[in-house]
Amino acid sequence: MSRFSASIKGLHGYGLPVLSGFLLGISFPSYPFIRLDSLAWIALVPLLVSLRDDCSFRQFYGRIYSAMLVYCSITLWWVCYATLPGGLLTMIAQAFFLTIPLIVFFILKQRMGYSHALFGLPFFWVAWEWLYILQDLSLGWLVFGNSQALFTGMIQYADITGVWGVSFWLLCFNVIVVDIWFRLRQRKGVAAHAAILALMILFSIGYSSAVIADRGPRESLPGIKVSLIQPNINPLDKWQLYSAHDIMQLYFSMTDRAMRKNRADLVIWPETAIPFYILHEKNAPYFEYLRTRMHRWNAPLLSGYSDIVSFSDEEVAGKEFLYRYDPEEEHYYQAYNASMLVSPGRSDPQVYRKMKLVPFAERVPFMEYFPWLDNLTISLVGISSWGKGENWTIMEFRTASGENVRTSNSICYESIFPGLVAEFVRRGAEFLTVITNDGWYEKSYGPYQHAAIARFRCIENRRSMVRCANTGVSQFIDRFGRVYADVPWWESTFLSAEVERKSDMTFYTTHPDILPKAAAAVSGVVLLVVLFFRRKADEEERL
Repeated sequence: MSRFSASIKGLHGYGLPVLSGFLLGISFPSYPFIRLDSLAWIALVPLLVSLRDDCSFRQFYGRIYSAMLVYCSITLWWVCYATLPGGLLTMIAQAFFLTIPLIVFFILKQRMGYSHALFGLPFFWVAWEWLYILQDLSLGWLVFGNSQALFTGMIQYADITGVWGVSFWLLCFNVIVVDIWFRLRQRKGVAAHAAILALMILFSIGYSSAVIADRGPRESLPGIKVSLIQPNINPLDKWQLYSAHDIMQLYFSMTDRAMRKNRADLVIWPETAIPFYILHEKNAPYFEYLRTRMHRWNAPLLSGYSDIVSFSDEEVAGKEFLYRYDPEEEHYYQAYNASMLVSPGRSDPQVYRKMKLVPFAERVPFMEYFPWLDNLTISLVGISSWGKGENWTIMEFRTASGENVRTSNSICYESIFPGLVAEFVRRGAEFLTVITNDGWYEKSYGPYQHAAIARFRCIENRRSMVRCANTGVSQFIDRFGRVYADVPWWESTFLSAEVERKSDMTFYTTHPDILPKAAAAVSGVVLLVVLFFRRKADEEERL
């Protein structure tokens, strides 16, 4: 009988955490016709209620890890389409990283009690999200605030706080709901708590409505017309079946049709649209032919491509393991996932090399310190061990009407990094571009989720965005994070639209890390206080 009772108790102990994991997972963006983002406002409640029980660390960790594993499995299962081992590793590893702030919660609960831990959790969580996304091992995808990416009518305050403020707001809401739950059970008053929850919702809606409805005087920068090309090439076939000539002719043909239909100021091709080293001297005929076609269009071209840079023996001395070696040309080199802007009025292209690389798929983290880690690369066709770019390139071009235009380009995964995009805007980007290839994930909701998260970058910086995918989700997004033109995925097509330009900056753009840094400072102070008082208490006991 006691064994049966223990089983029931164990089921209850894991049931609430699993429920939280499920609610977290389904609240994240998925297919456009599924909108459950409001569940994030209460998704953590079951888990936090269960964590009030007295239990060992092993039991506690079992609960929080089970919640986070369910969460990660629902939100990230689509990674398995590209690589099954990599997808499983991603879910298991991300679940572990998401437990870190809850481990701090456990420490604080043991030292100062459940209530202190509960109200400290928003600070621990946001601090950890920020610290985690700064290092190379981070996937950075499951920032809690990203769950609200499609809720544009409530998240416009991200122009002050960034996505970090949305995470903090959600966590505070969950915490207050948990406190109300226990107050009701103890028959205590909850009117003040309920009023706070109502005010939190009203503020989110009110601020967002006011910002979107604002018709006050604005700076005036003429907009431009952009044409994006979505070729819908299977990413496996692109690297294995198509020749360089085939690829170029496909893009030339589509761009010719796009420009005949709508004269554009800028043409955009997607990530690794040109999957060979077109700027290498042996491929000079391809580049010259590209320039000839571009002059026919009389518009600059921004395209993804594979870049290569050669290095001398002296430059790589002591770090040879970070480079590849070409025995025919007898030199070291580095390959990059890159983009270039080729303009009619400039002889040399403006080049940007991707700085945030997908862990293990594009580059193994920390391999510059531990060379043997390169053996852990999860190889995808055409993508393996890219070099890491170092420069924020602001691309400039002149329109046919004589306007000088400045933009930036983020490549695929980089669009989920708030600080990276804010730096581009601080350096002068008047609108944002993202090139990507989401074809690896077939018809899962991964590409939709990726596109949804990018909307935060528009809101944070009040910049329009052009998102060009090989296949996946190609769209135009305004400065409020609203899509105003898009094309279906898995279709070979093109799309043209007007893009707004801006030069003023939001509070978030100029001060992107204030909130997470403050949360980290508060968390550090709390942990120091806990450590100090614990030691003081231990000393008093010995006396």
